[in-house]
Amino acid sequence: MHLHFDCFSGVSGDMMLGALVDVGLSPRTLRKGLKALPISGYRLKVSKVYRGAIHATKVDVVITQGHDTPLSWPQIRRVLSKSAVPSWVKHQAISVFERLAQAEGSVHGQDSTKIHFHEVGVIDSLVDVVGALLGCHELGIKTFSATPINVGAGTIECTHGVLPVPGPAVAELGKESPIYSKGPGMELTTPTGMALVTTLTQTFGQLPSVVPSAIGYGAGTANPHDWPNVLRVFLSSHQSTNSLETDQIIQLETNIDDMNPQIYETLMERLFENGALDVSLTPTMMKRNRPGIILTVLAQTEQAGVLVQTIFRETTSIGVRRQVIDRVTLPRSTKTIRLPQGKVRVKTVQIGDTLKHRPEFQDCQVISKKIGIPVQDVIEKVIQKLS
Repeated sequence: MHLHFDCFSGVSGDMMLGALVDVGLSPRTLRKGLKALPISGYRLKVSKVYRGAIHATKVDVVITQGHDTPLSWPQIRRVLSKSAVPSWVKHQAISVFERLAQAEGSVHGQDSTKIHFHEVGVIDSLVDVVGALLGCHELGIKTFSATPINVGAGTIECTHGVLPVPGPAVAELGKESPIYSKGPGMELTTPTGMALVTTLTQTFGQLPSVVPSAIGYGAGTANPHDWPNVLRVFLSSHQSTNSLETDQIIQLETNIDDMNPQIYETLMERLFENGALDVSLTPTMMKRNRPGIILTVLAQTEQAGVLVQTIFRETTSIGVRRQVIDRVTLPRSTKTIRLPQGKVRVKTVQIGDTLKHRPEFQDCQVISKKIGIPVQDVIEKVIQKLS
């Protein structure tokens, strides 16, 4: 099964729970599964509500008794490790809370192991995270995609005072993921929701080619005027193999036969700095049997002008050919994998239900030189981390 998150009004843990119940997750099954988590002091309330004109499911975690003291990230990890939830749920839940702790640590300038989750909030977060993951497991969901995430607008008031939206933790969690700001002046995406989506999702973009078997709406707590505050999800038995994406880009070309070849390295750097999608140099034979180079640059339409100026400024060319071309691409996403020796960006492309991972070679090369092992060994470590 495949699940697509439509985050036009952001995402939170309770919205995700509500959306999963709305597409068929049994509340009884959810409550039973959560008993494997060694916590108490809460109950689940499931109800039907309206958000704007949309009829949605609202799941509330009603706290009846909080923990006596805050729990640190290592303590939460032990709680999850000792739980009897399925192994996939346990692994993903630990990843979600690790991301939350790292984000909070980065925001407050502390080591993630020193981060504490508040007495009441920790129960809410544990139930939201583990409940959402249990729901995905029970529904047999194997792959995930999501739209860019709407974080909301304006400011929020919290214990630290007035903060801009997105809050610092949400902004930190949103690194390497597409986010935007729109709608009423309020926070639409919570740290828990952002951590869940960015941990689960392999591909960000518009709705891929799917055949939905169910569409669900999970209601947020706030009900702003003229704004449907829901998370919409599309559940499908599989993602269509015909999930290719098409767009139009500009191709720039020029022939050069009178330039010092040492300049090409700097030229390519300048072109990429100014937004080129790709740059290639093709050897050719020109008039009077002179060896030359065909410089080809691919770019989005809005970057074409500055790239033409870059070509004129950095080369001996006195003319550039322009044409609009159609491009067909596979769905893709980029995430950062953290190894003990450093970070590696990984591009993931999707062909039907198959995912192919491509670690960024330069990032692997930096780690290879740092610790003195072959680059291929670093690449394999990254692939193992993804599996």
